[in-house]
Amino acid sequence: MRRLLLFVVAMACFGDVASAQSLEGRLKQISETKVVKLAHRSDAKPFSFVNAQGQPDGYTVDLCKSVVHSLELQLGTKLAITWVPVDTQSRFDAIAAGLADMECGSSTVSFERMKKVDFSSFTFMENTGALVRTTSGIVSVAGLGSKKIAVIAGTTNEIAINKELQRRQLQASLVLVKDRQEGMASLDSGAVDAFVSDKLLLVGARNADESTYELLPENLSYEPYAIALPRGESAFRVAVNKGLSQLYTSPEILDIYLKWFSAIGPRPDLLRAAVYIFGTFPE
Repeated sequence: MRRLLLFVVAMACFGDVASAQSLEGRLKQISETKVVKLAHRSDAKPFSFVNAQGQPDGYTVDLCKSVVHSLELQLGTKLAITWVPVDTQSRFDAIAAGLADMECGSSTVSFERMKKVDFSSFTFMENTGALVRTTSGIVSVAGLGSKKIAVIAGTTNEIAINKELQRRQLQASLVLVKDRQEGMASLDSGAVDAFVSDKLLLVGARNADESTYELLPENLSYEPYAIALPRGESAFRVAVNKGLSQLYTSPEILDIYLKWFSAIGPRPDLLRAAVYIFGTFPE
């Protein structure tokens, strides 16, 4: 009963806030249709993937679900979620074309991508890394000279490895692949000597066990993740960031973090904790 009363009070308060503002654009559409379309990935574990029950799951998926709950309170109405499957190549097109309202994956914010979509506050800080076979004898990025390196075409990882090879003056052949599955298959078959991607995605890649693969120690870049949103929808972006801010100030954010990343430490490191600190705003 206490929870019910708190929910009613919250709905009333947030409903007053929503009604005091003139809804527009995507936020108005969501309010009228009572549906939020969330884009999700199948190949971005532990951030966004399809679980054994066939349902979208992962760290960013959990964040998006929490944002949807906040939108319900802000708009004063119950919202249904429609899941929209996307991949590395189609994720931003889905947002730009209106097929999805939010992209709940592992997308790095970049100026080039801002030409097509907008972004929420940061949701995670990741690094670009390189995965090799344990039998390769490669122990650092310096050992990638004259090797074949797979990287997903059009990603910030491609930019990162190109810059690193130029900086170190290493001659290596880049093999552009369409997705993480193809990259891992190329590494597994020996067609390439390394696969470059976001580090935690490499750890979560299929069959990427410690006895078969080794992650090189260097960080090739910093990758700030965020939820991709439609461009020009400032009211919707504010509402999404409000939901993230509320989550970041609640104990739930640590529960979500530990659910997916307990293996890398009992608490977020300083860089990842800063994402939550700087994503929190006053009312």
